[in-house]
Amino acid sequence: MRTAPPDLARSALDAAPDAMIIIDAGGIICFVNRQASALFGYEHDEIVGQSIEMLMPPRFRARHVGHRENYVDNVRVRPMGRGLQLFGQRHDGTEFPVEISLSPIEDVERILIAAAIRDVTDRKRIEAELIVAREAAEAALELADQERELADQARELADRANQGKSRFLATASHDLRQPLQTLELLNGTLRRRATDQYSIEALSQQEQAIGAMSRLLNALLDISKLESGAIRPEPTDFTVAAIFEELRLEFTSIAANKGLKLEIESCNDAVYSDPSLVEQILRNLVSNAVKYTREGWVRLRCLHEAPLVRIEVLDTGVGIPMDQLPYIYDEFYQVGVPTNVSRNGYGLGLSIVQRLVKLLTLKLEVRSEVGKGSAFSLTLPASSIQEVTMPPAFVGSRVYGPQIGEARVLLVEDNESVRRATCLLLELEGYHVTPVASLAGALQHVQQGHKVDLLISDYHLNDGETGTQVIAMLREVLGISLRAVITTGDTSAAVKQLPRDPYLRIASKPIKSEELLTLLRALLAA
Repeated sequence: MRTAPPDLARSALDAAPDAMIIIDAGGIICFVNRQASALFGYEHDEIVGQSIEMLMPPRFRARHVGHRENYVDNVRVRPMGRGLQLFGQRHDGTEFPVEISLSPIEDVERILIAAAIRDVTDRKRIEAELIVAREAAEAALELADQERELADQARELADRANQGKSRFLATASHDLRQPLQTLELLNGTLRRRATDQYSIEALSQQEQAIGAMSRLLNALLDISKLESGAIRPEPTDFTVAAIFEELRLEFTSIAANKGLKLEIESCNDAVYSDPSLVEQILRNLVSNAVKYTREGWVRLRCLHEAPLVRIEVLDTGVGIPMDQLPYIYDEFYQVGVPTNVSRNGYGLGLSIVQRLVKLLTLKLEVRSEVGKGSAFSLTLPASSIQEVTMPPAFVGSRVYGPQIGEARVLLVEDNESVRRATCLLLELEGYHVTPVASLAGALQHVQQGHKVDLLISDYHLNDGETGTQVIAMLREVLGISLRAVITTGDTSAAVKQLPRDPYLRIASKPIKSEELLTLLRALLAA
């Protein structure tokens, strides 16, 4: 006669998170807990006294009898069916994948075996989705390799791989941003020509997709460089005011478009660290503050606490619940955003911030209150030098810009797709554009007597030429402080530390069409 476990043991088994079934040496079910009844869809009394084989698909039953008898001869704690796919069968006949752990139970009268059963349907589904996603990604890469230009660039990258991780990632960043820049410029052109509602809506959705691709690409490249060790800090003494001014130029219009006020307080302090990496930290913090603030303001300020300087990014945003603060630096984590809904971003910004803070051995603190806003505080060592001089501004003759309809733009871009897309956008806006692919083409244009009001040049050109060389040569030939914009997909420290002047702007690819046009108008009015 079978005896049920004692009441205490029964209660413990019923409280277990997994389905639990106890069978004897003959495979007869002696006990099931509530989870097992619910998992297989049987009432308790419908299972007890039946053969364990009733809970598996018929095709496995005969084979299982032999496996069960072998186990009885050598009972021990182990997973069942190591390396095999195991399935259970519910009362309604449906099958589902399971994992089973077997444990012998000491009993003086007979052999009893406890089986802990777990439904792994969700995990198997996720594994299958990951396989499909990986295969799709591999197929996409194979198709991309068929494009001659990308194949040439890939071979070039392979040839230069031994020159270092930093150079490889900088080049990859540039090349990946080029097609995104082409898409963004073409989208901006088409949005100016679209008139019917369906086209407007389609282009709006396309613009959002391009923006999402750009944000993810930037974040993934940043993380790749940090994980590979390609980023090496280059600490120096610099003024906080210089970084504050860069952030003011970048975020004032972005905040204004959301109806927010960007407040950047003056700061006379100098600090010692890597200026480009500190700027990247603050850029991510300000970007997050603008993103999660619906109304009010975002403020950037610094506090002197000798021998330290504390830079704070404050906002009147949605705030972060106290119990979620430990998770905000996790990759792909976003406050208050479930994993299965559409996201504004990918939750990588603060993960990058934390990696940079560790790399620079700085201190970052956060305080927040739901509904009132957040404050991130970055503490840096103050500079030991009494006075840090600002980079000298470019000195040249004052040239007042023409109206857009009269402005003559010289475009220097070696990527044909980006070059043609930029021309389409600017010509539609009313500019007179002359496109060339190199420094030689730019010099030939001005030496033929053509007037240039504004220069737009990619930073990395063919044969090792750079946009800064183009600017310097044209300014020398023309004898004026020519207004210029450098566009680049390179995010290395070398680009961020390029000398600036009142008539030069640097824009990171992919730059949005509206942002590019706003930048040109502001530069012409300088």
